Amino acid sequence: MNRRSFLTLACSAVLLSACGFQLRGQQNYAFKRLAITGATPPVAARLTRMVQGGSDTVIVNSSSNADAVLVVSEARGTGVLTLNSLGVVEEYALNYSLNYTLRGSDGTLLIPPSSIALNRAMTYSDQFSQAKAAEADILYADMQNDAVDQLMRRLAVVRSLHPAPGQEVPGVAPRAPLPPPPL
Repeated sequence: MNRRSFLTLACSAVLLSACGFQLRGQQNYAFKRLAITGATPPVAARLTRMVQGGSDTVIVNSSSNADAVLVVSEARGTGVLTLNSLGVVEEYALNYSLNYTLRGSDGTLLIPPSSIALNRAMTYSDQFSQAKAAEADILYADMQNDAVDQLMRRLAVVRSLHPAPGQEVPGVAPRAPLPPPPL
């Protein structure tokens, strides 16, 4: 039995390595002191935890002590996704966007204004309005976590605090939203 579990573990390790899977590992950011401004407490806490836990960069409170300043803003919204034959909402589209820019301590634009936009579909029923409100909160928290994960990968692209001309990190705009489904 022990040999079978070892063989299963070895086979799964070979399969995972063949598909290109690898752990995140340690990041090596160009900045060693980062200030975060404009973020809500949950986003700031997750950013702090991920930056300090996955690199030698520390989060500082003052922009004057920082090598780089990350300016973050968030937006949430809802839209009607589907209606039933009586015109009652059956599904909502929950939208979340994280807008950010990264500047060096001398004002150098390291990442131009960019945006990460996410959305989720959520069924709705008036009978379960409190449960659906709690579900929406969970979905927004999930989108926040996804956006912070994407932002962490975006911060890793910055290679220098003083990029040469043509070596700047391009801005990223969210892709165009999908058109509403036909009625």
